Amino acid sequence: MTPSRPGYGNRVRIIGGKWRSRRILFPDVLGLRPTGDRLRETLFNWLAPHLPGSVCLDAFAGSGALGFEALSRGAGQCILLEKHDKAYARLQLNCDLLQAGNARVIHDDCQRWLATPKPPAAVSEFDIVFLDPPFDKPVMASTCTLLEAGHWLAETALIYVEMAADTDITLPANWQLIRQTRIGDVDARLYLRHSAA
Repeated sequence: MTPSRPGYGNRVRIIGGKWRSRRILFPDVLGLRPTGDRLRETLFNWLAPHLPGSVCLDAFAGSGALGFEALSRGAGQCILLEKHDKAYARLQLNCDLLQAGNARVIHDDCQRWLATPKPPAAVSEFDIVFLDPPFDKPVMASTCTLLEAGHWLAETALIYVEMAADTDITLPANWQLIRQTRIGDVDARLYLRHSAA
């Protein structure tokens, strides 16, 4: 894509829901790679029965494509975590433009935030979590461990994992793979959490 303004001309389209066809901007940030339309459509078809009223976490928010798509399609709340200054600032602006009052953008490193004990009643347990970190950062397995160890997940949470194809990772034993697809060099998986034994 050719930016119309330096660093801020990249666009991603919200596919469905109340903000359908709205386009949001995101900056040029190394490793920021929004989930493509085709894969996002597949994912949200998987999630459709579970989205209304759900509490979501977009853990490596980047453009916010997953978090805003979830809110557009009926999620009750979504926290968008982003550590990069420019991406965070743009997410805040996109929240304002969409009037997304049920979105909360947090400027922090995902793993540091998850490792910090949550204040009582400050954040509900998450029903749906989106994990799509930069492919060159080996943080997926450790992030999943933090989600489980920190009691961030609802009893039957759904966790979406997006990573480079053929990546070998170990995830919590009580997460059951229920959906999987591959598009090009991207592997997409949806896990259902069961209560830890």
